[in-house]
Amino acid sequence: MKERLNYATVAPDAFKAMLAMEKYVEDSGLERSLYELVKTRASQLNGCAYCLDMHTKDARLGGETEQRLYALSAWRETPFYSERERAALAWTEAVTLIAQNEIPDQLYEATRQHFNEKDIMALTMAIIAINGWNRLAISFRKTPGSYQPVAH
Repeated sequence: MKERLNYATVAPDAFKAMLAMEKYVEDSGLERSLYELVKTRASQLNGCAYCLDMHTKDARLGGETEQRLYALSAWRETPFYSERERAALAWTEAVTLIAQNEIPDQLYEATRQHFNEKDIMALTMAIIAINGWNRLAISFRKTPGSYQPVAH
């Protein structure tokens, strides 16, 4: 597939706004490893090849295991994730698929058992950000495979 346009160069102010959202999440105190799992899971749900390539590379650079990355789409059936990670993944799926389902109070309360209000806000902003990046990459056919991670 041929890339349709380079959104970073065509609309640099929009690109900067997306980066500012990322900066908010990075500065929020949310664990980097959790953030990479969230970005990868949302990208799986959205079918974003570019973001899957990017965030699995970033996760590996951060020490994530192959086993956990391979099993992420079946996280409910594996013992590889902490209760906090499970809560974040359930919240990620609900927010990403919000058009298909409501977000029930029970899910919110389950998430609150592992995240305070500030952390839930950071987690939700992380999910909003990756869903935005997914939509940009898919819409404009960002070519997967070219991304090379840089240590944070």
